Amino acid sequence: MSGNESLLGQIKSPRDLSSLNLSDLTKLCAEIRRIIIETVAKNGGHLSSNLGVVELSVALHAVFDSPKDTIVWDVGHQCYAHKLLTGRFSRFSTLRQQGGIAGFPRRLESEHDSFDTGHASTSISVALGFLEAETLSGGTGRCIALIGDGALTGGLAYEALSNAGQLRLPLIVLLNDNRMSISPNVGGLSKHLSRLSMTRKYQIFRVTFDSLVQKIPLIGNWLNRAVRRLKRAVKAVFYHDNFFVDLGFEYVGPIDGHNLAELLGVLNNVRKLERPVVVHIITQKGRGYEAAEKDPGAFHSVPPFSSDEGKVPASGASWTRAFGEALVAAARRNDKILAVSAAMARGAGLSRFNAEFPRRFYDVGIAEAHAVSFAAALAARGFRPVVAIYSTFIQRAVDSIIHDTAIGKLPVVFILDRAGFVGADGETHQGLFDIALFRAVPEMTLLAPADAGELSLMLDWALALPSPCAIRYPKAPLPEPHPAFAVPLELGRGVLLKGGGCGGEAGEKSALCLAFTGSLYPQALRAAELLAESGISCDLYNLRFLKPLDEDYLAALVSGYQHFYIIEEGCRCGGVGECIADLLLGKKLSGKIRTLNAGDQFYAVGTREELLSLAGLDGEGIARCALGAFSPC
Repeated sequence: MSGNESLLGQIKSPRDLSSLNLSDLTKLCAEIRRIIIETVAKNGGHLSSNLGVVELSVALHAVFDSPKDTIVWDVGHQCYAHKLLTGRFSRFSTLRQQGGIAGFPRRLESEHDSFDTGHASTSISVALGFLEAETLSGGTGRCIALIGDGALTGGLAYEALSNAGQLRLPLIVLLNDNRMSISPNVGGLSKHLSRLSMTRKYQIFRVTFDSLVQKIPLIGNWLNRAVRRLKRAVKAVFYHDNFFVDLGFEYVGPIDGHNLAELLGVLNNVRKLERPVVVHIITQKGRGYEAAEKDPGAFHSVPPFSSDEGKVPASGASWTRAFGEALVAAARRNDKILAVSAAMARGAGLSRFNAEFPRRFYDVGIAEAHAVSFAAALAARGFRPVVAIYSTFIQRAVDSIIHDTAIGKLPVVFILDRAGFVGADGETHQGLFDIALFRAVPEMTLLAPADAGELSLMLDWALALPSPCAIRYPKAPLPEPHPAFAVPLELGRGVLLKGGGCGGEAGEKSALCLAFTGSLYPQALRAAELLAESGISCDLYNLRFLKPLDEDYLAALVSGYQHFYIIEEGCRCGGVGECIADLLLGKKLSGKIRTLNAGDQFYAVGTREELLSLAGLDGEGIARCALGAFSPC
């Protein structure tokens, strides 16, 4: 093999790795890193996490036999090397593009993607389920869960670990630790002892010894218990994480996650175990790319960038930044305001708040339900907590919202960033369900701003409420502010723009009104412009409130139009459009109403603009639909 020949080009499936020696595998790791950096720089994506698991991914596929052996990736945003090694190298340039390779594991994409993932802390539960199914079916395949130390903070992971310890199946949990500091002395001795415990010879000796001790007359049971206590005491002294041992796992580690030879040796031994095992692997986020090594957070999820410069493009005005600034301003006026994040402080716009009010900021880790219940208790004691969580992740805390917040009518403010279409992260990350989820909860208020000024107004209004409130906004550029949106809020009412705010005369009678949820203001405005070009005067109505709705005011508004369209960036079932149509049914006005929404489906990879177009929620799609109402039969 020549030095310039691509190794990845020869890898059609993971089994092709068996023909490569350690030197070739090391070169393969370097090639994988280069391709990941080049592709993410071009397409955007998750960089730091993927660079950190290159050697681990290669070792996994060199030792285990996928898909017979099942590999489950927690979260899944670190699966790029896995995809390159499983027959997708030729298509990898399409990563996170519409119709291309997904940025997360996807079952429809490859038999090697065992489970669709995108949210954290699910891998151990899933891998355990796969392993039990394998056992019931008489199979011999291994099941491996790869979970990060961050995802291990999620409660679901602990539930799964507890169940796995009870079932005693040979589940393999790889703990990818890229933050924990290990003491060299203790770590070295722990490494030696844990490696001894997971060798086949030791396991055979252990079973034989326990059996012999148990048979000793009179003192067998007592001696067996004493030996077990002694072993646990030794492990408690030398093991950094005895928690896993307490649950019934073997513990192996810490292992250098960038030492390929070491990884191959350990995984080959672990593969032969017939007991549940946790392998503790130390990795470095951003490994091999200096800028990502220095600031892995900045390169966690990035837009396209120049790999030569090593700088993430500076973002312009954004909804996230506007919220962060509004919250800081409010907190300066009220020292009861607190901020809570679930491991997304930077992404949710709370970095500035944390810098200015560190004692009033809480990052609880990847534990959304805990974040909500924790905030509810703070609210019960007179504080005003603001919980900022992406729309897709708030789904994980619905019970806490209902049980711990709404029933007690506790004044927690929920900030739902990335509401609506998020784009390239695919089905698991689209924020299309929060309207239906929050509208169903009694005592909940749901708001949707159309510009930054309205967001600030809504935040101040929500912080004065004696009950829970949620504010949703998209991952999209901020639109130009409109002076009409600066007026104070009136419960349940929105803001009407005569002539669509695009050149129509204020006194001109319009036959059509487009009522929109705040994130779709630019699209509704564009639709009004297109309709005006076709000679159709159109008014716009910014709903502001998605719950509650002033029914009488809304009925009076709808009655003044021939056609009334409700446009929302959310699912159809349980949406505000469905609600309004139902409310007006008894007033014999429902015949005027048409709802446009994301329908009843999941949306795959694509930019937000592409997905809006696919759903018919871009300006052109809205206008096209509205024009149909004015076409002759």
